[in-house]
Amino acid sequence: MIQYEEGKWSPLFSLKGSVLQKAARWAVPVACLAAACSTAFRTYADDGVKEWIEEMKVSDRLRDFSFVLGFLIVFRVQTAYARWWEAGTLLQQLRGEWFNSFSSLLAFCNNDPQKWPEVERFQHFLVRLISLLYANALKQVSAMQDNAFELISIEGFDLDSLEAMIKAHDSCELVAQWIQRLIVDANTKDIIKIAPPILSRVYDQLGRGIVRLNNARKIRQFPIPFPLAQMVALMLLMHLVVTVFVTASKIDSAAIGAAFTF
Repeated sequence: MIQYEEGKWSPLFSLKGSVLQKAARWAVPVACLAAACSTAFRTYADDGVKEWIEEMKVSDRLRDFSFVLGFLIVFRVQTAYARWWEAGTLLQQLRGEWFNSFSSLLAFCNNDPQKWPEVERFQHFLVRLISLLYANALKQVSAMQDNAFELISIEGFDLDSLEAMIKAHDSCELVAQWIQRLIVDANTKDIIKIAPPILSRVYDQLGRGIVRLNNARKIRQFPIPFPLAQMVALMLLMHLVVTVFVTASKIDSAAIGAAFTF
Protein backbone atom coordinates (compact mmCIF):
# COMPACT_ATOMS: atom_id res chain seq x y z
CA MET A 1 0.00 0.00 0.00
CA ILE A 2 1.29 3.47 -0.91
CA GLN A 3 1.34 5.84 2.05
CA TYR A 4 0.37 9.48 1.52
CA GLU A 5 -0.76 12.46 3.58
CA GLU A 6 -4.49 13.01 3.47
CA GLY A 7 -5.91 16.51 3.09
CA LYS A 8 -2.84 17.88 1.32
CA TRP A 9 -1.74 18.47 -2.26
CA SER A 10 1.25 16.13 -1.99
CA PRO A 11 -0.50 13.13 -3.69
CA LEU A 12 -0.98 15.27 -6.80
CA PHE A 13 2.78 15.68 -7.29
CA SER A 14 3.94 12.27 -6.08
CA LEU A 15 5.35 9.96 -8.75
CA LYS A 16 5.52 6.85 -6.57
CA GLY A 17 2.65 4.62 -7.58
CA SER A 18 1.20 7.32 -9.81
CA VAL A 19 -1.01 6.32 -12.75
CA LEU A 20 -0.15 9.55 -14.57
CA GLN A 21 3.09 8.13 -15.97
CA LYS A 22 1.38 5.09 -17.47
CA ALA A 23 -1.49 7.19 -18.77
CA ALA A 24 0.92 9.66 -20.38
CA ARG A 25 2.54 6.86 -22.39
CA TRP A 26 -0.76 6.53 -24.24
CA ALA A 27 -2.11 10.06 -23.99
CA VAL A 28 0.88 11.90 -25.46
CA PRO A 29 1.22 9.81 -28.67
CA VAL A 30 -2.57 9.82 -29.17
CA ALA A 31 -2.70 13.61 -28.74
CA CYS A 32 0.05 14.00 -31.34
CA LEU A 33 -1.82 11.63 -33.64
CA ALA A 34 -5.00 13.69 -33.18
CA ALA A 35 -3.15 16.89 -34.07
CA ALA A 36 -1.69 15.26 -37.20
CA CYS A 37 -5.06 13.85 -38.25
CA SER A 38 -6.74 17.19 -37.67
CA THR A 39 -4.18 18.94 -39.88
CA ALA A 40 -4.50 16.29 -42.57
CA PHE A 41 -8.29 16.43 -42.42
CA ARG A 42 -8.35 20.20 -42.90
CA THR A 43 -5.83 19.96 -45.72
CA TYR A 44 -7.01 16.99 -47.77
CA ALA A 45 -10.61 16.16 -46.84
CA ASP A 46 -13.24 17.33 -49.35
CA ASP A 47 -16.86 18.27 -48.76
CA GLY A 48 -18.03 14.73 -49.54
CA VAL A 49 -16.06 13.27 -46.66
CA LYS A 50 -17.40 15.90 -44.28
CA GLU A 51 -20.97 15.24 -45.38
CA TRP A 52 -20.48 11.49 -44.90
CA ILE A 53 -19.23 12.10 -41.35
CA GLU A 54 -22.28 14.19 -40.59
CA GLU A 55 -24.61 11.52 -41.97
CA MET A 56 -22.94 8.78 -39.92
CA LYS A 57 -23.41 10.81 -36.72
CA VAL A 58 -20.08 9.58 -35.43
CA SER A 59 -20.06 11.94 -32.46
CA ASP A 60 -23.45 10.65 -31.26
CA ARG A 61 -22.30 7.06 -31.53
CA LEU A 62 -19.10 7.93 -29.68
CA ARG A 63 -21.20 9.39 -26.85
CA ASP A 64 -23.23 6.17 -26.54
CA PHE A 65 -20.11 4.06 -26.78
CA SER A 66 -18.41 6.16 -24.08
CA PHE A 67 -21.38 5.60 -21.76
CA VAL A 68 -21.09 1.81 -22.04
CA LEU A 69 -17.32 1.93 -21.68
CA GLY A 70 -17.58 4.23 -18.66
CA PHE A 71 -20.02 1.84 -17.00
CA LEU A 72 -17.60 -1.08 -17.45
CA ILE A 73 -14.64 0.93 -16.16
CA VAL A 74 -16.57 2.08 -13.08
CA PHE A 75 -17.63 -1.51 -12.43
CA ARG A 76 -14.05 -2.72 -12.66
CA VAL A 77 -12.75 0.07 -10.42
CA GLN A 78 -15.38 -0.70 -7.80
CA THR A 79 -14.51 -4.39 -7.97
CA ALA A 80 -10.81 -3.63 -7.64
CA TYR A 81 -11.39 -1.40 -4.62
CA ALA A 82 -13.59 -4.04 -2.97
CA ARG A 83 -10.90 -6.68 -3.51
CA TRP A 84 -8.22 -4.35 -2.15
CA TRP A 85 -10.26 -3.58 0.96
CA GLU A 86 -11.08 -7.25 1.51
CA ALA A 87 -7.39 -8.19 1.24
CA GLY A 88 -6.40 -5.55 3.81
CA THR A 89 -9.15 -6.71 6.17
CA LEU A 90 -8.11 -10.35 5.88
CA LEU A 91 -4.45 -9.54 6.59
CA GLN A 92 -5.39 -7.54 9.68
CA GLN A 93 -7.61 -10.36 10.91
CA LEU A 94 -4.84 -12.85 10.20
CA ARG A 95 -2.38 -10.81 12.22
CA GLY A 96 -4.84 -10.55 15.09
CA GLU A 97 -5.50 -14.30 15.17
CA TRP A 98 -1.81 -15.19 15.23
CA PHE A 99 -0.97 -12.50 17.76
CA ASN A 100 -3.70 -13.73 20.09
CA SER A 101 -2.46 -17.31 19.84
CA PHE A 102 1.12 -16.20 20.50
CA SER A 103 0.24 -14.02 23.48
CA SER A 104 -1.93 -16.80 24.91
CA LEU A 105 0.95 -19.26 24.72
CA LEU A 106 3.18 -16.83 26.59
CA ALA A 107 0.53 -16.51 29.29
CA PHE A 108 0.12 -20.29 29.52
CA CYS A 109 3.81 -20.92 30.29
CA ASN A 110 4.70 -22.69 33.53
CA ASN A 111 5.72 -20.36 36.38
CA ASP A 112 7.81 -22.98 38.13
CA PRO A 113 11.38 -21.56 38.56
CA GLN A 114 12.84 -24.97 37.75
CA LYS A 115 11.15 -24.87 34.35
CA TRP A 116 12.31 -21.37 33.50
CA PRO A 117 15.26 -22.38 31.22
CA GLU A 118 12.95 -24.60 29.15
CA VAL A 119 10.24 -21.96 29.16
CA GLU A 120 12.68 -19.34 27.92
CA ARG A 121 13.89 -21.57 25.09
CA PHE A 122 10.30 -22.32 24.16
CA GLN A 123 9.33 -18.63 24.09
CA HIS A 124 12.34 -17.62 22.01
CA PHE A 125 11.80 -20.37 19.48
CA LEU A 126 8.06 -19.64 19.36
CA VAL A 127 8.55 -15.96 18.55
CA ARG A 128 10.97 -16.91 15.73
CA LEU A 129 8.43 -19.34 14.32
CA ILE A 130 5.63 -16.77 14.44
CA SER A 131 7.90 -14.26 12.73
CA LEU A 132 8.75 -16.83 10.06
CA LEU A 133 5.07 -17.70 9.61
CA TYR A 134 3.99 -14.08 9.14
CA ALA A 135 6.87 -13.33 6.77
CA ASN A 136 5.91 -16.30 4.60
CA ALA A 137 2.29 -15.17 4.66
CA LEU A 138 3.22 -11.68 3.45
CA LYS A 139 5.46 -13.18 0.78
CA GLN A 140 2.60 -15.27 -0.57
CA VAL A 141 0.24 -12.31 -0.97
CA SER A 142 2.80 -9.67 -1.93
CA ALA A 143 3.01 -8.45 -5.51
CA MET A 144 6.27 -6.55 -4.96
CA GLN A 145 9.43 -7.54 -6.79
CA ASP A 146 11.44 -7.31 -3.57
CA ASN A 147 9.51 -9.52 -1.16
CA ALA A 148 12.37 -10.32 1.23
CA PHE A 149 10.66 -9.49 4.52
CA GLU A 150 12.55 -9.01 7.77
CA LEU A 151 12.69 -11.84 10.31
CA ILE A 152 13.41 -11.63 14.02
CA SER A 153 15.99 -14.42 13.83
CA ILE A 154 16.55 -17.86 12.30
CA GLU A 155 18.63 -19.10 15.20
CA GLY A 156 17.65 -22.65 16.12
CA PHE A 157 16.60 -23.69 12.60
CA ASP A 158 18.74 -26.25 10.83
CA LEU A 159 19.57 -25.80 7.16
CA ASP A 160 17.63 -28.89 6.10
CA SER A 161 14.44 -27.54 7.65
CA LEU A 162 14.86 -24.12 6.02
CA GLU A 163 15.57 -25.75 2.66
CA ALA A 164 12.47 -27.91 3.03
CA MET A 165 10.42 -24.81 3.83
CA ILE A 166 11.69 -23.00 0.73
CA LYS A 167 10.91 -25.97 -1.52
CA ALA A 168 7.54 -26.72 0.10
CA HIS A 169 4.37 -26.23 -1.92
CA ASP A 170 2.96 -24.07 0.89
CA SER A 171 5.58 -22.79 3.32
CA CYS A 172 2.97 -21.30 5.68
CA GLU A 173 1.27 -24.63 6.20
CA LEU A 174 4.63 -26.22 6.95
CA VAL A 175 5.61 -23.54 9.49
CA ALA A 176 2.15 -23.74 11.08
CA GLN A 177 2.71 -27.47 11.50
CA TRP A 178 6.05 -26.76 13.20
CA ILE A 179 4.30 -24.41 15.62
CA GLN A 180 1.61 -26.94 16.42
CA ARG A 181 4.22 -29.62 17.00
CA LEU A 182 6.16 -27.27 19.28
CA ILE A 183 3.01 -26.61 21.32
CA VAL A 184 2.33 -30.34 21.68
CA ASP A 185 5.89 -31.02 22.88
CA ALA A 186 5.75 -28.08 25.30
CA ASN A 187 2.45 -29.30 26.72
CA THR A 188 3.83 -32.80 27.16
CA LYS A 189 6.88 -31.49 29.06
CA ASP A 190 4.76 -29.19 31.27
CA ILE A 191 6.37 -26.11 29.76
CA ILE A 192 2.80 -25.03 29.09
CA LYS A 193 0.48 -25.50 32.04
CA ILE A 194 -3.13 -24.89 31.14
CA ALA A 195 -6.34 -26.89 30.79
CA PRO A 196 -6.64 -28.66 27.39
CA PRO A 197 -9.97 -27.00 26.47
CA ILE A 198 -8.36 -23.58 26.87
CA LEU A 199 -5.21 -24.63 25.00
CA SER A 200 -7.36 -25.80 22.10
CA ARG A 201 -8.27 -22.15 21.44
CA VAL A 202 -4.68 -21.57 20.36
CA TYR A 203 -5.00 -24.21 17.64
CA ASP A 204 -8.30 -22.66 16.55
CA GLN A 205 -6.71 -19.23 16.20
CA LEU A 206 -3.77 -20.61 14.24
CA GLY A 207 -6.16 -22.45 11.94
CA ARG A 208 -8.37 -19.41 11.40
CA GLY A 209 -5.29 -17.41 10.49
CA ILE A 210 -4.39 -19.94 7.79
CA VAL A 211 -7.96 -19.83 6.45
CA ARG A 212 -7.84 -16.03 6.24
CA LEU A 213 -4.48 -16.24 4.50
CA ASN A 214 -5.93 -18.58 1.87
CA ASN A 215 -8.79 -16.14 1.31
CA ALA A 216 -6.28 -13.31 0.87
CA ARG A 217 -4.23 -15.39 -1.57
CA LYS A 218 -7.40 -16.04 -3.56
CA ILE A 219 -7.57 -12.34 -4.42
CA ARG A 220 -4.10 -12.44 -5.94
CA GLN A 221 -4.41 -15.82 -7.64
CA PHE A 222 -7.80 -15.12 -9.25
CA PRO A 223 -7.63 -11.87 -11.23
CA ILE A 224 -10.46 -10.16 -13.09
CA PRO A 225 -11.99 -12.72 -15.51
CA PHE A 226 -10.13 -12.74 -18.82
CA PRO A 227 -13.19 -12.12 -21.08
CA LEU A 228 -14.07 -8.98 -19.11
CA ALA A 229 -10.48 -7.72 -19.10
CA GLN A 230 -10.16 -8.43 -22.83
CA MET A 231 -13.45 -6.69 -23.64
CA VAL A 232 -12.53 -3.57 -21.66
CA ALA A 233 -9.08 -3.42 -23.30
CA LEU A 234 -10.59 -3.80 -26.77
CA MET A 235 -13.22 -1.14 -26.11
CA LEU A 236 -10.55 1.24 -24.81
CA LEU A 237 -8.55 0.73 -28.00
CA MET A 238 -11.64 1.32 -30.14
CA HIS A 239 -12.50 4.42 -28.12
CA LEU A 240 -8.97 5.71 -28.67
CA VAL A 241 -9.23 5.38 -32.44
CA VAL A 242 -12.74 6.83 -32.71
CA THR A 243 -11.87 9.78 -30.42
CA VAL A 244 -8.93 10.70 -32.63
CA PHE A 245 -11.17 10.56 -35.70
CA VAL A 246 -13.96 12.63 -34.12
CA THR A 247 -11.70 15.37 -32.77
CA ALA A 248 -9.91 15.58 -36.10
CA SER A 249 -13.20 16.05 -37.95
CA LYS A 250 -15.07 18.25 -35.48
CA ILE A 251 -12.42 20.62 -34.11
CA ASP A 252 -10.74 23.07 -36.46
CA SER A 253 -7.69 23.76 -34.29
CA ALA A 254 -5.13 20.96 -34.17
CA ALA A 255 -3.85 22.13 -30.77
CA ILE A 256 -7.30 22.15 -29.20
CA GLY A 257 -8.07 18.75 -30.72
CA ALA A 258 -4.87 17.33 -29.29
CA ALA A 259 -5.70 18.80 -25.89
CA PHE A 260 -9.18 17.28 -25.87
CA THR A 261 -7.82 13.90 -26.97
CA PHE A 262 -5.13 13.97 -24.28
